[in-house]
Amino acid sequence: MSYPLGATVYPNGVNFCLFSKTCESLELLLFDTPDAAQPSKVIPLDPNVNRTFYYWHVFIPGMKAGQIYGYRADGLHLPEAGYRFDPDKILLDPYTKAVVNDENYSRGAASQPGNNCAEAFKSVVVDPKAYDWEGDLPLRIPYSETIIYELHVGGFTRHPSSGLPANKRGTYAGLVEKIPYLKDLGITAVELMPIHQFDEQDAVLPLKNYWGYSTVAFFAPHRAYSSRRDPLGPVEEFKDMVKAFHKAGLEVILDVVFNHTAEGNHNGPTLCFRGLDNALYYILEEEDEQYYSNYSGCGNTVKANYEIAGQLIVDSLRYWVSEMHVDGFRFDLASIFSRDKNGYPIDDAPILWIIKSDPVLAGTKLIAEAWDAGGLYEVGSFAGDRFTEWNGQYRDDIRSFVKSDPGKVQQLAARIMGSPDIYPKTDREPHCSINFITCHDGFTINDLVSYNDKHNEANGEKNRDGCNYNVSWNCGEEGLTDNPAIEALRLQQIKNFMTILFVSQGTPMILMGDEVRRTQSGNNNAYCQDNELSWFDWSDIGKQADILRFMKGIIRFTQERHMFRINTILQAEGQHLPYITWHGLHLDQPNWEEDSRYLAFSLRHPDTGEYLHIMLSSHWEPLVFELPPLRSGQYWHRIVDTGLSAPHDLYDVKMAPPVKALRYRVNPRSSVVLMAK
Repeated sequence: MSYPLGATVYPNGVNFCLFSKTCESLELLLFDTPDAAQPSKVIPLDPNVNRTFYYWHVFIPGMKAGQIYGYRADGLHLPEAGYRFDPDKILLDPYTKAVVNDENYSRGAASQPGNNCAEAFKSVVVDPKAYDWEGDLPLRIPYSETIIYELHVGGFTRHPSSGLPANKRGTYAGLVEKIPYLKDLGITAVELMPIHQFDEQDAVLPLKNYWGYSTVAFFAPHRAYSSRRDPLGPVEEFKDMVKAFHKAGLEVILDVVFNHTAEGNHNGPTLCFRGLDNALYYILEEEDEQYYSNYSGCGNTVKANYEIAGQLIVDSLRYWVSEMHVDGFRFDLASIFSRDKNGYPIDDAPILWIIKSDPVLAGTKLIAEAWDAGGLYEVGSFAGDRFTEWNGQYRDDIRSFVKSDPGKVQQLAARIMGSPDIYPKTDREPHCSINFITCHDGFTINDLVSYNDKHNEANGEKNRDGCNYNVSWNCGEEGLTDNPAIEALRLQQIKNFMTILFVSQGTPMILMGDEVRRTQSGNNNAYCQDNELSWFDWSDIGKQADILRFMKGIIRFTQERHMFRINTILQAEGQHLPYITWHGLHLDQPNWEEDSRYLAFSLRHPDTGEYLHIMLSSHWEPLVFELPPLRSGQYWHRIVDTGLSAPHDLYDVKMAPPVKALRYRVNPRSSVVLMAK
């Protein structure tokens, strides 16, 4: 049968279906073991019997889930014309649900001439229906109540300090063990860095591709993250993980990489797509089609708006929602979706409208990284109103203000308001802006306040890799310090970042380990560091109890306030809606001048009675702010003051001390949150 694509299990056997428009012959190979050097059976597909249009298919009676298989395709090998068939190479099924033989896989063998059977990735027949979800349903937590925690499945529990048995460290099962920690932190969703099967050898050897932005199979969970080594283990363990997260009230969002694959540039390996229909899956250079257009910065670019590649993307998304029960996706370098089959930017890209209108994806979170490595930048203008967006401008402007750069107060106000200058449509919710200070790509929050420059020498690229523009400040000394004054200032700056992040309109996202000051020793591109440089060190929970307590407290405070869960842009005072009022040192007199490094604002929710006053200063001297008057019997109460040492830097609402004066002295480089009651 020519549908569905992939290997489909039926009661009486398995149907195999694969798309290839230009191959001349195709073989289905069956293997008894993952590392088999030869197939146990070779099934040639007759184009007159086993081909319908461009779909090659064959039904194998009696076959069951767990069968290991692969393909060999033959045809023209004319790289200059876009054809790269190689009958010696074992090819993955583009729709495979599981991948085996990662222990013996060799990227070099897939790149060089000759048979690579023993060292090739191989596909596995999976029956998605053979799993008991126990009534699991999507959580569909609104963005207004969402707090995202970006984490790496391997790095979160791989450190020996995780307290897990060795076989569970760095796995989906290990992640389940840490659900109580995540719940206690207060987050509502985990955003998993890539878990589609990827090529760990796509790095400067002997280093490994740790981050996972090197996809091999878009339907298969990465095998190295499974504690189970049987062929079906990763699929079932991933489902167990999602089910456990949902039972705990936490959503699972996947970081997906549809903009390029692990097959790299013209010297890269033949793993799947290149050996099936090279010119249909990739954008090739028009002048010489042996070369790949590289809008991803990773060697090739998927032809998302053309034929089978676009269909694969949509089918993959549907699969992860319908069969794997994930709650949403973060699209890496999503602006590549806005390029046509030749790589030119286009309006109303078909793939984006298909995704945003697909009924299977209707209840999911769709988050775009709305730029690419080719210079296309679409933050604020990405397709329609269905996608939310990583707001890179939020990151840069908040970093600039906190480090005391001049002329940043107006930008600070805009970011706090949900960036209406970037998202001007009045019908867009403020939560379309995914606000973050740090993410996997760049400094951790500890390194943001500890390093002026990147230190990526360990990556083996002579410190040429990674971004040079970090908007960071080391607070007076580069790297580790034993100066208590510098250390205290760094801690204070981290608290400033977190306070601003959580009092801003928008959806907040924090990076794994920022709550315990995880450091990468100044490495801002640790994509190849699968070691303690990148792993979460669980001993930091005790060492960094101060910042962890602060992080939990600010999350809990904002999550419990209706003011931070509204679905509309804050209004000016005078309307019976939640509103914001801007101030400076004097009430109703904000200072927008170039040399201003302070801003105050009041937030009021007429329906709930919530009334907050927030003062932010990146000035290096103390400043005195006027406080709004309150009705008789009410006082301002201090919730946050980052200029004070713990435990006075943050109070629970019930224990917050009153402020009875009409003015408040804000210490240098401090953030203050007051609440009327």
